[in-house]
Amino acid sequence: MKQKTTTHEYTINASGRSLGRVASEVAKALMGKMNSSYTPHHAPSTKVLVQHTAKLHISEKKRSIEHTRYTGYPGGLRQETLGSYMARRGKSETLRRTVRGMLPRNQQLTERMKNLKIEE
Repeated sequence: MKQKTTTHEYTINASGRSLGRVASEVAKALMGKMNSSYTPHHAPSTKVLVQHTAKLHISEKKRSIEHTRYTGYPGGLRQETLGSYMARRGKSETLRRTVRGMLPRNQQLTERMKNLKIEE
């Protein structure tokens, strides 16, 4: 039996809102939890557009938190603050990285991330 897919589109205005609040709303929409036909094992065809990410509010305390990752090589421990990451990559990539961390790690992750569009 083939499941009927319906496309839902959401537009989220990020101006003046905090990073975590916007990211959790985006992750919820990408997983399909805002649809009445939610099933966890099917990737919905939900499109999410986030506007005005340049006006996203991120506090100084949040900017100073250090994030650690490991490259997999000896001596490859890398630490970077959120503020320096935003200066290097921008607020839109910071939001994309945050949303990716909130989605489940399964085969549907890349398909869900393709449905996310971010505008400065």
